[in-house]
Amino acid sequence: MSFKGQMTSMTMDDGAAIGVYHVLPEGPRRGGLVLIQEIFGVTAHIKEASDSFAAEGYEVLAPAIYDRVAPGLQASYEPEDMQKALKIARELHPFDQSIADTKVCIDALKAKGPVFITGYCYGGSVVWAAACRLDGLAAGSGYYGGMIPKMVGETPKCPVILHFGKQDAGIPLEGVEAVAAAHPGVGVHLYEAGHGFNSDRRKDFHAESAALARKRTLDLFRANGG
Repeated sequence: MSFKGQMTSMTMDDGAAIGVYHVLPEGPRRGGLVLIQEIFGVTAHIKEASDSFAAEGYEVLAPAIYDRVAPGLQASYEPEDMQKALKIARELHPFDQSIADTKVCIDALKAKGPVFITGYCYGGSVVWAAACRLDGLAAGSGYYGGMIPKMVGETPKCPVILHFGKQDAGIPLEGVEAVAAAHPGVGVHLYEAGHGFNSDRRKDFHAESAALARKRTLDLFRANGG
């Protein structure tokens, strides 16, 4: 499989060197984008997603945030790999470390223009936390982040939209509705789909929802300097 970017190494604030998928923009540069993985690592799906944003004019950094505990992780969606990835996300890798690594990526891009953020599943939760806790982001688009309802008390510093599937068994709708009620300025979008609807590798892939969420994401970025 051929990708437009390449894996490189970046040193994080704690001195750890982790892998980062880096792809340069095609055509005129619209901005930088930090793209945060699902629990499965910087997989072919994440690289393809990064490449697709590069085709829209964004320089993309997708950090392999689990490299400290599972170097080079590229888990499948099979039950055994799923359990391994969940254990890393929930027990072995501190969430705050993901936010710190995201900050390093933002800082690496911000001198060149506006910086945006997107992410899926675990990465969707990182998008929300980064938008609330970090400076330097122009806008963020988070997909089905299960931890977002638990962070409902935090407020984004930049424009944010969120995408959730109505049939997502892992994210109760009442939690999504609580986020929408607490943050009327945040675009909380619901789709006739399940969890992971953006990934064509997953059984819940829903092409129509994925296309609409992508359009909304690009529209948000372009409305905020990208």
